[in-house]
Amino acid sequence: MKLSFSKHLLTFKKPAKTSRGEYLEKPSWLIQLSENGKTGVGEASPLADLSTDGQVDVLARLNQLPEEISDDTIEDYLERWKPGNAEALPAVRFGLHCALLDLKSGGNGIWINSGFTRFEQGIPINGLVWMNNIEQMEEEAQLKIQKGFRCIKFKVGALDFDAECKLLERLRKNHSAFKLEIRLDANGAFETDTALEQIKELRRFEIHSIEQPVKPGYALLDKICAESTIPVALDEELIGHSLESGAALIKQTKPRYIVLKPTLLGGLDLCDGWIQMAENTQTKWWATSALEGNLGLFAISQWVSQYENKLHQGLGTGSLFVQNFPSKTDVKGEFLWRI
Repeated sequence: MKLSFSKHLLTFKKPAKTSRGEYLEKPSWLIQLSENGKTGVGEASPLADLSTDGQVDVLARLNQLPEEISDDTIEDYLERWKPGNAEALPAVRFGLHCALLDLKSGGNGIWINSGFTRFEQGIPINGLVWMNNIEQMEEEAQLKIQKGFRCIKFKVGALDFDAECKLLERLRKNHSAFKLEIRLDANGAFETDTALEQIKELRRFEIHSIEQPVKPGYALLDKICAESTIPVALDEELIGHSLESGAALIKQTKPRYIVLKPTLLGGLDLCDGWIQMAENTQTKWWATSALEGNLGLFAISQWVSQYENKLHQGLGTGSLFVQNFPSKTDVKGEFLWRI
């Protein structure tokens, strides 16, 4: 089979802000595998500040792949690029693996048979409120609620903590926890010596969960997970782990949830392994896109759709970019549908 690739620059319609900073644009690589008149496509879209391959020269690494490539050679690269290995390239591995899945299933972009891929069922997703000033965040949250979202996720940790609390208080006055689920994502912004107190203060707003309250690698993360008055979801903490070391992490820290980002964790097949691990430890999970373009978003969406997971997924990022790959999904109310 033949391998080819091309670079695309995804430009944000407006800066995407988190407690780590903001994104204005990001590169994305289209990986294609062709054989017998069929072509499989995958998207490699590393994040510069999160992916373990975010600072890697992706072009140089892709150029190492032969133009004429065999199944055995692909399997070899998929193995060596796994997280935990010296040559780990999780985002590139995700894209190559998706291209292979697509090609093997006929090259029409579908390799999962589910209600979602058959146009019969939508996937419930959260409405994401990006970091901004308090007034604009509140306005965005209200707009998403009006559109039908029953789960709102706020990026927190970079603004004044009291102002963030007052925003949540105003929201809760008008929307009870029975009708609106609120998730928080701190992206590691809380200081380790004050995190539990901050979480205790946030608890009165009946928060569903808080993602990554402290920076990855904190030695007493098990204490945070055990004593937090809001269920903790681990996100960035999973990046760079093999399935073996990830199992040890989950066993030690015992989070209530884990957040799976296939681009950052190395591929859909490895996320299947994380799900098995979660089921073995009674840990709940949901999946989130990691600012991929529409190709990567659709790959993750159809993969998620095979699981009977009733939690809201984080898959509403397809409309963030000025120029994107053609969309295969549409958001209607709080559901993501195939189109």
